[in-house]
Amino acid sequence: MSLEFVTAITTGLGAMFGWGLADFFAKKTIDKVGSVVSLVWAHVFGVIVLALAVCFQVFILHTSFSLPNGLEDWDLLLFFGALQAVVYLLVYQGFGKGKLSVLNPVFASYSGLAALLSIVLLGESITSYVVLTLSVIFLGIIFLSIEKDSTKSKKFRFINTPGLKEVALASVLAAFWTISWDHFIGGKDWLVYALFMYAIMALTAFIVAKVQQINLSISLKSDVWKFLFLIGACEVVAYAAISLGFSTTSFTSIIALLSGAFSLPTLLFARLFLKERLNEFQIAGTIIVILGIIFLSLR
Repeated sequence: MSLEFVTAITTGLGAMFGWGLADFFAKKTIDKVGSVVSLVWAHVFGVIVLALAVCFQVFILHTSFSLPNGLEDWDLLLFFGALQAVVYLLVYQGFGKGKLSVLNPVFASYSGLAALLSIVLLGESITSYVVLTLSVIFLGIIFLSIEKDSTKSKKFRFINTPGLKEVALASVLAAFWTISWDHFIGGKDWLVYALFMYAIMALTAFIVAKVQQINLSISLKSDVWKFLFLIGACEVVAYAAISLGFSTTSFTSIIALLSGAFSLPTLLFARLFLKERLNEFQIAGTIIVILGIIFLSLR
C-alpha cells in the first residue's frame, strides 16, 4: 500500500472523526443557544485554534509558511469560506423546517456526489476494487443517516417535504465545494490556507447573524462555552485533515467519502455517553461503514 493511499485514508478518517465529534458536542449547545449562535461562536474558537496551530508551526517548529499568493488566491479563499458558511446555514434552515428522517440522508449524499464527480468528471484514477468498496461505504453512510419517522403519514410526498429544497441545494454546494477545494488546495500551504478559509467562513456566519438580528450573547457562566470550544477544535481537525489530504494526495473520492461518514462517530458517542438508541438502519450502517473501511485498508 502506497504512502499516498495511506495518507488519503488517514486524513479522510481524521475529517470523519473531527466533524462527527463536532456534531456530537453540538447536541449540547444547539438546544440551549440555537444553531446559528452555536455556529458563530464555535467557528470563532476554531479560528483561534487554527491560528495557534500556525503559530506553533512557525515559531516552535520553525517551519516555513507561505501566504496566499495574489488577488486570485484571496478571491477564491473568500469564495470558499463564504460558500461553506452558506452550506451550513442552508442545512440548519432545512432541518428546522422539515423531517430529519427525510432530510438527513439527502444531505449525507453530498459525499457520494463529490466522489462520483471526482471519478467521472475529473478522471480520478482508481481501481474497480476501490470503486466497489467506496460504493459499500456510501451505502452505509445513507443507512447511518436514516432516522425513524414517527408520523407514519401515508399522505407524505417526498418532493413536497418542507426543507428539501434547502438541504438538496446544500448537498450540491457541499459536493462542489469539496472537489473545488481539492483542486485549489493542491500543492499549497494547506494549514495557512485552511486558516484563512475558516476565518472567512466564521466572518460570513457572523455577518448573516447580524443581518438577521440574532442575539449572539451568552452568559459567561453558561456551561455551553466548553462545548462551543470543543466544536471549534474538532472542526479544525476536520478541515485541517481534509486540506492536508487534498493537498498531498490524488485520492479525492476516498477522502470525500470517508469524511462524509461523520455520522458514525456522532452516533457511537451519543450511544456511549448520552445513552441514545440506534435504530436498525443505523446499526446496519455502522457495520457496513466499518467493514467498508476495513476492506479499503486491505487494498
